Amino acid sequence: MTDAGAFKPASLDDRTTAQSVQLEQLDSAKALTDEKTGGEAQFLVPEYDIPDGGLRAWGAILGGWLISFCTFGYASSFGIYQDYYVLAGASTSSNISWIGSLQLFFLFFLGLPAGRLFDAGYFRALTVGGSVLYLFCLFMLSLADPTKYYQILLAQGFGMGLGGGFMLVPALSLQGHYWKKRRGMALGLVLTGSGCGGIIYPIMLNHLFNGSTGFHWGVRASGFLTLGLLVLAQLVMHTRLPSAKDRPPQPKPNILAVLADPPFAFSLLGGFLIVWGMFMPYFYLQLWVNVHGLSSTLAFYTACLFALLIAILNAASIFGRIIPNILADRYGQFNVAVPVSFITGALIFVMFGATSTGAVIVFTILYGFFSGSYIALVPGTLAIMAKDTNEIGIRIGLGYFATSFAMLTGTPIDGALVGHGTVLHWSKPIVFSAVVMIAGAGFLFIGRQVFVKVKGTQWT
Repeated sequence: MTDAGAFKPASLDDRTTAQSVQLEQLDSAKALTDEKTGGEAQFLVPEYDIPDGGLRAWGAILGGWLISFCTFGYASSFGIYQDYYVLAGASTSSNISWIGSLQLFFLFFLGLPAGRLFDAGYFRALTVGGSVLYLFCLFMLSLADPTKYYQILLAQGFGMGLGGGFMLVPALSLQGHYWKKRRGMALGLVLTGSGCGGIIYPIMLNHLFNGSTGFHWGVRASGFLTLGLLVLAQLVMHTRLPSAKDRPPQPKPNILAVLADPPFAFSLLGGFLIVWGMFMPYFYLQLWVNVHGLSSTLAFYTACLFALLIAILNAASIFGRIIPNILADRYGQFNVAVPVSFITGALIFVMFGATSTGAVIVFTILYGFFSGSYIALVPGTLAIMAKDTNEIGIRIGLGYFATSFAMLTGTPIDGALVGHGTVLHWSKPIVFSAVVMIAGAGFLFIGRQVFVKVKGTQWT
């Protein structure tokens, strides 16, 4: 039988050993005072190996794909809700469109706080909390009266937008902890989820809303599907880095320093301009087809014309989010993102000649491919400029935060330029969107050139 006197020394030894190990870990990363710097703290940030593969790495891709499917993909299906709300008499078409715009806006606007919290080690809190808020608001939408504008605005525009915003950037940033050499491929695969969601959700909701199920149970059915997918995403995603409270002292990412980084600043400005004009075809291609009398020749599609065009755009974007990202891993993120952005902007001018059925379909396929490519290349391009893994979240978050304002204001500007009534001025939104996108590609190229000088290699 062991007495208390024999047990006490062993306990003290164990405690001393544990404290010594902890102090050694802290000493390896804590602030070191250097007399030459006037006593200012210098942090040694620990480096982490990137496995570039493994079961958990592929689980991170699957989980990110599911979150992209449920958030960005669901937001892309708003056209079905738009038609239903207008017919239900909730408000004017212009007012209702703000619900979808706000959902997309918050999805990207929250990239900044979500990115900072991710870098601080709160990945699980973000994704679980965001999932709960997103699902709560989705099921509240199923209880809302579709003729009451304020109810659907709060549930869908604000609630689902905020919930999705807390999940998307952390799911993308997590890939940087598992993938380095093939990071572009990983991010591209994750973002194909939004393309698949942009196909499946509209078809599902359109069928349920117009069938015997109706609006309330149609939304509920999509909610149960989303619930299962988000639970699965939580089960397969795991962060590699210690939580914030368990990490040794390290510097917090400095937003002003990141913004003052010349390659990042030029890329951020370029990304804003590109997104500012990018979504004009997504919103106005249906009107373009109707005005040019092409809708009757596309009647072979059993559902609505809008669903056909969105399905083509999203299907083409799936391939666009995989192939260029694989090339980017080999030839450099900037080296692929810059020409893709130039081509996407130039394709807007092609709308002038897309006045036949075949031309519209070809334009839709090409634009879906290259616009989807750019969207998928953005996170990887922002991530390669990070000084270390602790900056990946904040850089992607800042990029998404800036582009959220472009997404919110770009299409309303296009709508004001095209006008209303019997005479529509198509040259104005086409020229505006194409010019700002090409200018954005130019700033992205400048950012690439500056980054090349910093890195000392053309393969960036």
